[in-house]
Amino acid sequence: MLYWVLKFVLLGPLMRMWCRPTIEGEENIPERGGALLASNHVAVADSFFLPLLVRRRIAFMAKREYFTQPGFVGWCKKQFFTAVGQVPIDRGSGSAARAALDTGNRLLGEGWLVGIYPEGTRSPDGRLYKGKTGVARMALESEVKVIPVVMIGTLKVNPIGSRMWRPAKVRIKIGAPIDFSRYYGMANDRFIQRSMTDEIMYALMELSGQEYVDVYAAKVKEDMASAARSGDGRPAARIPSAKAS
Repeated sequence: MLYWVLKFVLLGPLMRMWCRPTIEGEENIPERGGALLASNHVAVADSFFLPLLVRRRIAFMAKREYFTQPGFVGWCKKQFFTAVGQVPIDRGSGSAARAALDTGNRLLGEGWLVGIYPEGTRSPDGRLYKGKTGVARMALESEVKVIPVVMIGTLKVNPIGSRMWRPAKVRIKIGAPIDFSRYYGMANDRFIQRSMTDEIMYALMELSGQEYVDVYAAKVKEDMASAARSGDGRPAARIPSAKAS
């Protein structure tokens, strides 16, 4: 009930008026049955706009911190994420990651659309970073197609570190489903997992036009935090990129 109130009565109308969001390629999402929506991730706002514009409900794999932020804003986020069926992920241990995959597989088996950010965290600078292989493992274990999704404009709405959203045009582009059935039965093959993940990231790069960086975003964030702690006053070095042609 809260989901429908948020989507059609409270947040939905405000977001539509403020950011004029549009969606392209929604016909690529099946009307029923499980599928993985693999999205780029440039802003917290991504997790608000995708459920708003996609007609089917999405169980989005979101980091646990989105559910534990203190204060009124944190409470609002928790209520929204919970209402739309999002699943918190504790990224602190391997066993927690396995539990998250099991939850995702269960939801896919029940016919849900499950959203996932292959980069594992928000981009630190708007570029597209190396994907983690959990998306591939889930697709193989559940034997579902992967649908690439890109968010465009959400970084302008919700810049890194911002507390208030700003008016800006938001676009969502949904690409053609990627069929990995040729790899079914090979979920434990790390080479296959890496190959699939790279194929997904390439599809996201092509769809979004983002510059691709073959480094994990989490590592970049760690380096930036380390540089900030050093107190040398110099900006963190920009990591060389490798944009596919």
